[in-house]
Amino acid sequence: MTRHAPRLLYVTDLAYRAAGRRYADEDLELSARLRADFTLALCDPRDAARLMDGFDAVLVRNSGPVLHYRAAYAEFRAEALRRGIPVHNPLTGRADMAGKGYLVELTRAGLPVIPTYAGDTPPERLPASGSYVVKPVDGADSVGLAHLDPVALAARTPDAGTLVQPYIPFRYEVSFTFVDGDFQYALYAPDPARRWELVPYRASAADLAFARRFVDWNALPYGIQRVDACRTREGDLLLVELEDHNPYLSLGLLDAETRTGFERALVASLRRAAAHG
Repeated sequence: MTRHAPRLLYVTDLAYRAAGRRYADEDLELSARLRADFTLALCDPRDAARLMDGFDAVLVRNSGPVLHYRAAYAEFRAEALRRGIPVHNPLTGRADMAGKGYLVELTRAGLPVIPTYAGDTPPERLPASGSYVVKPVDGADSVGLAHLDPVALAARTPDAGTLVQPYIPFRYEVSFTFVDGDFQYALYAPDPARRWELVPYRASAADLAFARRFVDWNALPYGIQRVDACRTREGDLLLVELEDHNPYLSLGLLDAETRTGFERALVASLRRAAAHG
């Protein structure tokens, strides 16, 4: 590390527990790697607004769902924008960073996404389905998610703060990870019931064209994006979510060459972010 290495505030909640994922392990290992290129300090997301002074950039990693610290996150966003401190990912994200309402927008635009409707849509205007998924617009990690049959759905109180999706049977879920618009790796869960039991996935040209369509739509100048999709029984890919806030990276599942390539891309991206300040 050089004397003038950029100063990086690494935001993570090391105490957060997520089903099937070891957030703390990933962040401890990745932050240790980044210390070779940056002067780095870790902090909890609730402290980021007060501690960001003196840093050239802020990296938001496995900090847990924002719904658990809404006020602190709002303060962090406001202070970062006021002070002009670059945040990785940029705070202009149009996808999960801004809530899951973008899924409704993409559905209306006819893009290949799981059909998604506002929670106050009359049941008769929804596609017919044997069951429906209802989730909060600001949800994450399946918090508040419910599966309802048509009768239960019709009986619920309309709620614009939620989303409704017809349940789509699928063969598997697959995630494509990009840094600064460049594809890095893909992982998938062969068993739909075990979302986080992932193995490497060999992405085809068609797969990457699908994923890149959403990365391009988001138009971030730099940053990490994870495109989560499902493969339907008919063989099509449909977007499940575009994670552009703090995507878990599953770095522990990568081979050494792929992981090294990702880390190099991330270092270059962080240097690009710091230069925006």
